[in-house]
Amino acid sequence: MASVNINYQDFQKLINEDKPVLVDFWAPWCGYCRRIGPAYEKIAEEFGDNIVVAKVNIDNEPFLAQQERIEVIPTLVLYHNGKVAGSIVAPQSKARIEEFINESLGK
Repeated sequence: MASVNINYQDFQKLINEDKPVLVDFWAPWCGYCRRIGPAYEKIAEEFGDNIVVAKVNIDNEPFLAQQERIEVIPTLVLYHNGKVAGSIVAPQSKARIEEFINESLGK
């Protein structure tokens, strides 16, 4: 399953559901965001049955980025039961993203 692009309304709905939601706050002009993109898509394929893997383009959703206090991109935030379970800025690799997910969910 591929990651899904979400807007403010989708975000509000998804984070309050039972399944954990991993959100990549990014922008198309961000070189590092584009570089880590393929690893993020692999995460979506591998973890898609257990978590929702989503992306928020901060250029299209500046209010959401401000609300979530996103200051540096890419920032990945994991939400569980409507709350932030953890966040990571500019993960170096797919392995680091996996480690972050497992740490944040207590696995």
